[in-house]
Amino acid sequence: MKEFLKDIIVAVAVAIIVLQFIKPVIVKESSMENTFFDNDYMLVSKQSYRVHDVERGDVIVFKSDLLTDDGDQKLLIKRVIGLPGEELTIRDGQVYIDGEALTEGYLKDGVTDGDIDMVIPEGQYFCMGDNRLVSIDSRKPEVGPIEKHRIVGKVFLKLYPFDEIGLIETPEYNR
Repeated sequence: MKEFLKDIIVAVAVAIIVLQFIKPVIVKESSMENTFFDNDYMLVSKQSYRVHDVERGDVIVFKSDLLTDDGDQKLLIKRVIGLPGEELTIRDGQVYIDGEALTEGYLKDGVTDGDIDMVIPEGQYFCMGDNRLVSIDSRKPEVGPIEKHRIVGKVFLKLYPFDEIGLIETPEYNR
């Protein structure tokens, strides 16, 4: 009995330590299709941005001002498109960063709706879903650019469905 209790205590201690660094997340909407689908299971590194900077193309989870049915802050999963201080323009279905068209091979429909011309404020990031036609993201006033302190972490591993287990890579951009 003493050995069994010791094993339980060790398992609980390991779980607590792991959860300080990693957050499990389940996708619940279609805004990141075709990259992620409803009920995909991901792991988020909560410490990632303590070690390195947020990069364009990172898939992040952040706390929004939107509320769940329970009244809690809704967590959103989106891709970082614009970095602090950059000029971001969306025109004629295309995203431009500092005047150069951004190549985004991961988009579901290949277009970005909206008409935006802004400089991204310091300490904030412009994030959008890969399924731009349905995504509620930084283009919408209820979300807007994301302050760094709202970022929960970087999605680094897809765990489910099991036949798609793998690391999440940040794409290379051709601007």
